[in-house]
Amino acid sequence: MTDQSYTTVDGLAVAEVTEKKSRFISSLSHAETEDEALAFVEAIKAANRMARHNVYAYVLREGGRVRYSDDGEPQKTAGLPTLEVVAHAGLTDVVVVTTRYFGGTLLGTGGLVRAYTASAQAAVEAARLVVVSRCVDVSTAVPYSLYEQAIRIADACGAKVERSDFSDEVALVFRILDGTQAPLEEKLSELSRGQAFVSVSEPFDAAF
Repeated sequence: MTDQSYTTVDGLAVAEVTEKKSRFISSLSHAETEDEALAFVEAIKAANRMARHNVYAYVLREGGRVRYSDDGEPQKTAGLPTLEVVAHAGLTDVVVVTTRYFGGTLLGTGGLVRAYTASAQAAVEAARLVVVSRCVDVSTAVPYSLYEQAIRIADACGAKVERSDFSDEVALVFRILDGTQAPLEEKLSELSRGQAFVSVSEPFDAAF
């Protein structure tokens, strides 16, 4: 992993725990902006209007924003434990909302902290985690006779095959971490004895 890499979640994960008949349902989603995070919070609230609380926390790369809300629960018993789960998991660009349906029994501050922590942890465990890194795509085209050698070169250089198009030749796109592409460029050029055109994209963030 490069210094620019970070871990986030792909899509949505939902998990539920029950504590003394209170239901704690945690919904964890990818979000890249504060608007996206707040829209997700509002969507969960709208879907759970009968719930007693909709506690949330989010961590964003945009502006280094870190926010949480106890949504009426005693201070530091809900939003902060939820945020700590996200931080402990090393996640960024995520929002988690834990919906509580009250079961009739007061849990006390310790019980609330344990329940909100357990619910958020269950959502993290249910999520598909992805590492996002600064990448480039290296594109070239080779004759069919050199296809397997090109794939082996890419693998040895730490690149992944992003696309293969088979026509008169094989058009290949390899994805690789930005800053590590020079050996791949050089070896692909050597493979074709300088005949193949090798191009490199501008850097971008992608799961890798």
